Amino acid sequence: MSTLCEEKHLYLIACNSTFLTQITYATGSAPRSIAVVDVNNDNKSDIIVGNDVSNSVSVLLNNGNGTFLTQTTYAAGIYPYSVAVVDVNSDNKPDIIVANDGSHTVSVLLNSGSGTFLTQTTYATGNNPISVAVVDVNSDNKPDIIVANYVSNTVGILLNSGSGTFLTQTAYPVGSYPRSVAVVDVNNDNKLDIIVANVNSNTVSVLLKC
Repeated sequence: MSTLCEEKHLYLIACNSTFLTQITYATGSAPRSIAVVDVNNDNKSDIIVGNDVSNSVSVLLNNGNGTFLTQTTYAAGIYPYSVAVVDVNSDNKPDIIVANDGSHTVSVLLNSGSGTFLTQTTYATGNNPISVAVVDVNSDNKPDIIVANYVSNTVGILLNSGSGTFLTQTAYPVGSYPRSVAVVDVNNDNKLDIIVANVNSNTVSVLLKC
């Protein structure tokens, strides 16, 4: 069994719950965010990394024995800060969604099969999106994109229009410098709500779904 720490080091778990010496794998420059998802449908969890300075996403496919292939890189926006991996076009292939801090966009890289991805499609957000969640917020069985726009002090929602394309964002004001976003039903009405951590105002914002 294997596990991955957020510092991009892989550790194999020994029988007594201690860890073996790390195995490291090259990424792009300044890897900022990570997801671990099976992207090529072989029942092996792969590594996806957003490289902040390289303006790229790395995909490291799992060999199946706790080791990974050399990265394949794909262009993202400027300063990709947060990454999520979710099937957004209902083809049973997980796609990559990236919040790009420097270009004020989100990138959507559709999975073309076997763990390879198409060229990014970008969508405008507020200023400096640094956190992304991909969840169906309008109950149409299509995952939507939710971003925390750090400098705009807003949360942006980009609804999925089908086939992995997205509508123009709708922005909602939150606290000062929203840093992280989560989407969960907090009032048991079977509607997903948005929760945001605001760095500068020392608050969390809760936006209940109407």
